[in-house]
Parts: sequence; C-alpha cells; structure tokens
Amino acid sequence: MIELIIQQRRRDLGAFEVGRVLPFSKRRMIGPYIFFDRMGPKQIEPGLPREADVRPHPHIGLSTITYLFDGEIMHRDSVGSEQPIRPGEVNWMTSGSGITHSERFEELRAHGGPMDGIQAWVALPYEREEMDPGFWHYPDEALPTFDGDGIVGRLIAGRLAGIESPVKIDSPQFYVHWQLPAGSRVTLPAEYSERAVYVARGDVEVAGERIAAGSMAVLAPGKAATIAALRDAVVMGLGGEPVGPRHIDWNFVSSSKERIEQARADWAAGRMKLPDLDNDEFIPLPPRIGAAPEPMS
Repeated sequence: MIELIIQQRRRDLGAFEVGRVLPFSKRRMIGPYIFFDRMGPKQIEPGLPREADVRPHPHIGLSTITYLFDGEIMHRDSVGSEQPIRPGEVNWMTSGSGITHSERFEELRAHGGPMDGIQAWVALPYEREEMDPGFWHYPDEALPTFDGDGIVGRLIAGRLAGIESPVKIDSPQFYVHWQLPAGSRVTLPAEYSERAVYVARGDVEVAGERIAAGSMAVLAPGKAATIAALRDAVVMGLGGEPVGPRHIDWNFVSSSKERIEQARADWAAGRMKLPDLDNDEFIPLPPRIGAAPEPMS
C-alpha cells in the first residue's frame, strides 16, 4: 500500500524555515507534481526585513500553486497580476513559455502573525510546455468542499471522487486539503496511477503505518487508501497521471535540457520581462552546481 515515506528536509531561510519534500532522490515526481515545499509554520513579528521577500524571478514549463493555512503573501507577475494570497484561496500561475513573479510579505511585515502554507509546482504536459503564461485567482468559496463526521475537505485542483474543482489545469490530477478530527477516517480513491499523502499537522495511519507531520507517504497504485487520524490532523492529498520525464534547474522545468539552457541565458541577459508593478530588483541567475540536470520521472 505504501511504497515510500519521504521526510521533509528543513532549510532555514532566515525569516522562516521551509521543508522540502519533492523532488526527492528516490521519487522525483508524483503524477505531474514536481516540487512540494512546506513554508513554516512560523510566527512572524512586525517589522519583518524586506530581505525576507522573494524578489522577482523566472519560471518556464510549469504551473505554481501557493496554498496557505495562515498568513498572507502578495503576488505580482509579468502578465500584470497583483493579488494577495490568503488562506484557503488558490492562486494558479502557469509559466508556459516564460513568466516572472515576486512574493512579498507586506501584510506580515506591517502587522505580524502566523505564516504557514504549501508551495507546489505542476509540470506541464509536452504539448503545453510553451503555452502562453497566465494567472488565475480563485477565492475559497469557489472551491468545492465536502464534510461529514467532523471531516472538512476542500478540492484545490483537479477531479476526485466525482467532484471537480474550477481551477484551470492542463493534465489529469488532483490536489485536496483535509482537516481530520482525531479518530476520523477518509478514503483516497484509486483513481490515478500516482498518489501521495502529506501530513501537515497531527499524525495519521495508512495501511497500519503511522505517518507523522512533515512526512509524505507515496501510495502504491490500484487500491483505495484509508487515512485514519490518530489525533487532529491536516492532510494534503495529491497526484495524477505522469507527464513524462522532466529536467529541473533552479526555477526552470522542461522536457528539454536545451530549453532550460535557453531560459538560463534569457534570464542572465535580461530578456525576460519583470513584473510591471515590481521591477526595481530581481534575483540574479545562480551559478550552476554540479552537472547538468537529470530528467525526473
């Protein structure tokens, strides 16, 4: 039932910590999901240094989803979007042929408060890797919810158990947020060939194995999985159908090494447009570390 348990690797970014889950050496992708980071949890004091912000930077070949449990982030991008990201909302940005964006903690800088959420990247299918970039915002009330026996669920993206999210996607997938009271159970159907469960808070049991907070359980295909909350828990389910091997280098994802090299050169030469509303600074291209990126599948 469980193929692998991935423990998040914590990294201190100064203002707060992130827990990297994907990519992982033994499991690079879950369906089209190629990147999964936990941001926080962290109590932010007023006066957060501006250096904590994520300055303008580029992407190609993917969609990003920032989903918050607590806090607020201000998103600005090169297609003209300016949108605060708040808990329970979906801000879906598709880079396609290229987009740049920034993420700034302006509300937390002014007032302080908790910061906690997930940033995930979804690789685009081959035929859509070079699609036009775009940005779509969905308020929390637009997302389908389901509840029963104290369980509260929200389908962030895709389709699951006959329910479909309005969020624009480009390949078969699902992304769901559950809040499970202690003693409750929820079933993840065997609808997709690749599925995983990430425990954000609390502890759960899957197939007789305890999954602690900060861990992702990669599930074997072909059989529904029951998730039992050992105590109050917050759980994310994700997965879908594979889109094929991908290379990843810094913020670039592509099926082609040559395309990533072109993106690196374009960013270094200043050929990628900065956000109109945040164009005074940017993150320079980092030096390459080690060999050329290997494909992920």
